[in-house]
Amino acid sequence: MKTIKRISDYWKLQLIGWITASLYWAVLAFLNSNFIWKIGVTDLILDVFIGVMLTHLYRNFALKKEWNKLNLKKLIPKMIVCILILSLLYMFLVVSKLYLIRLFVLKSNPLSFMTFFKSAQLQIFITGTRLMSIWVLAYHLYHYSRLEIQTVKENARLAIIIKEAQLNNLSAQLNPHFFFNSLNNIKFLVLENPNSARRAIDLLSELLRNSLNSNIGRLVSLNDEMNLVKDYLELEKIRFEERLEINIETSIDLSKYAILPLSIQSLVENSIKHGIEKRKNGGFINVKVEKENRFIKISVQNPGKLNREIKYSGIGLNNLKERLSLQYNGAASFEINEMEDETVVATILLPLI
Repeated sequence: MKTIKRISDYWKLQLIGWITASLYWAVLAFLNSNFIWKIGVTDLILDVFIGVMLTHLYRNFALKKEWNKLNLKKLIPKMIVCILILSLLYMFLVVSKLYLIRLFVLKSNPLSFMTFFKSAQLQIFITGTRLMSIWVLAYHLYHYSRLEIQTVKENARLAIIIKEAQLNNLSAQLNPHFFFNSLNNIKFLVLENPNSARRAIDLLSELLRNSLNSNIGRLVSLNDEMNLVKDYLELEKIRFEERLEINIETSIDLSKYAILPLSIQSLVENSIKHGIEKRKNGGFINVKVEKENRFIKISVQNPGKLNREIKYSGIGLNNLKERLSLQYNGAASFEINEMEDETVVATILLPLI
């Protein structure tokens, strides 16, 4: 069974617009007592062809130069120049069309081409300027409206995903296993080491405060995110004691860069849950932040083997991948891999902005 190719919206609008304009001129000519059908039909076909050809050439040129990505300040001067050029081409083609129709259809040639051109050029140039201005403005307004709608949709989607990440993080912090373990550790520390107990209470309250914070933004300082990670790991260190070894390396100025909130925190939390907790002897968590080429590279490493179900269906990790894709328009990346020394490394690459 053969598939029928549909005409794109662009070509539908092109044909409808130029046919409508040409029919308008044909009606005006018809109301004139000297209307000749042969000339009217020929005019209609050639007017549609000239209009479609010129505007389609402009569209291809604008797409090649990526003008749809320019702001208005840069785009407007280019549009003005192109409208003038299109108007001149329109004037030349339409005058030539009219002259050739008179020459071959009416079989008359009372005037030379230059004389005929000079008599008709101004009126047709004004008409061409008006038509090309309307078309070019409509074309770019259409693309700007689509871009604006797409941007609004992506922002709304990103806001929802961030809220989901916030709720996931809150759920993890309020997980009974984590919460009661922390409280039990604090209970024993109250008698054995009151200072450590006070510190543990501060850490737990700070983690919960960050989880409950309703004003979470699209980006946070990398320094703030690392402070949150350090608080979380310090609290987990109280829980696991010598079973957890923590190593954090940063080779860049954290205050200069921003990151998606709860992104490194999600990786560290995942390492504790699927790495340290499942090993009798515990293990290590290595967090490293560095520059690599034109990217900020963030890696979290822990002992263990990669569970394919966690890799491809984990809610937190999938959430993080989608947030990175939306925020950085595909320029950022996230992956999690198992290394040869039975360690798992989660890596985020963020473009330097």
